[in-house]
Amino acid sequence: MTLPLYLGLPMWANQDWLGSLYPRHAKTDLLSDYAAVFSSVEGNTTFYSGAPKPETVAAWARQTPSEFRFCFKLPASVTHDQRLTQLEDAWAFLAALLPLHDRLGPTMVQLPRDFGPRELPQLEALLAQWPSHLPCAVEVRHPEFFHKGAAEKALNRLLITYSANRVMLDVRPVFSTPANGHPGLAHAQHEKPKVPLHVLSTANQPVIRFIGHIDKTINRDYFTPWQERLKLWISQGKTPFLFVHTADNRESPEMARQLYQALQKVTPLPPLPPFASDKQSQLF
Repeated sequence: MTLPLYLGLPMWANQDWLGSLYPRHAKTDLLSDYAAVFSSVEGNTTFYSGAPKPETVAAWARQTPSEFRFCFKLPASVTHDQRLTQLEDAWAFLAALLPLHDRLGPTMVQLPRDFGPRELPQLEALLAQWPSHLPCAVEVRHPEFFHKGAAEKALNRLLITYSANRVMLDVRPVFSTPANGHPGLAHAQHEKPKVPLHVLSTANQPVIRFIGHIDKTINRDYFTPWQERLKLWISQGKTPFLFVHTADNRESPEMARQLYQALQKVTPLPPLPPFASDKQSQLF
């Protein structure tokens, strides 16, 4: 079953969500509880640690329903260390995920900040050999890809040619105010690239990474234009993936729920299942 939109967070294992998204005394492995509410997740761990062990992949398959979608990242060893010059490692990574191939959303190719126009041939070599049954999404951070000039046009043509999605990183909320001593906001502003938002769907599964502020009002204001855009893509038969971060991610489950509820007001979407705290409150 394909959902009209997939909603997720940057991870599923976060102890800050005990007592809200998860039961206060939840078990160590939280994936099944996460997948009972959200329909997708960013696989950031593979960016740092590479391909998971076979027993880990098998466990993830057991703990998630068939409609759930993982959006893993290619390992940094492939994108940053090798700079897409040793593609056999990319194919080995995808092969390690074989038991989850029916549950893969767009696998994300997050490129280094200095991966510029001259290296587009490496990206094309990757996309030209990418398995046609697996969706792919590319996140660029080099300034030349945001100037609406020849470099960006070449990138977009490349993505459209190979039906690869361009990741839309919306960092406007998190950079909308000074950190003012808030450690989580300061860390997010230091870690995230301050790149412009270019809204463009180059394939059928647009990927939006919405990096929120600690102020919920700011997040709602920046998300409002997204509602009509997502409604349009869904009406066109596309399947967007929306990943919601907040500055320290403590509030990202609740923020994701609020944004999803706002989106439900403009386009039909299935209800989001309750959090553990909602179920607990209903007992009293």
